[in-house]
Amino acid sequence: MPGKPRTYLSPREQQVMEVAYQRGQVTAADLIAALPDAPSNSAVRTHLRILETKGHLSHREEDGRYVYAPTRPRHSAARSALAQVLHTFFDGSVERAVATLLSEKEAELSDEELERLGQMIEQAREGGR
Repeated sequence: MPGKPRTYLSPREQQVMEVAYQRGQVTAADLIAALPDAPSNSAVRTHLRILETKGHLSHREEDGRYVYAPTRPRHSAARSALAQVLHTFFDGSVERAVATLLSEKEAELSDEELERLGQMIEQAREGGR
């Protein structure tokens, strides 16, 4: 996919991005302190470099250290990742993806969540996306 960031993230890359989104910006030292199983400095720097290459992070130099920040808002990255999952695993079918989510035991929805989903479905039926 030339020109487009690769959306697949390893579990550790996901953890790095979670911290970056929570804080808005991070340094390697911030990540070493925040990530579980205390990765080495070189491992953190490798993940940061990979995430920058994939287009998820950018950096600037500040007081002799690199400060990394997400390249786009979280909701935008989430939409892109979800679109890739839909395409890759569900042939673009939202119905199949939702059916899969609802079939999982962990997907117990509250009455309020079911009501909101019902409203969204009704809006989609009416064409008011």
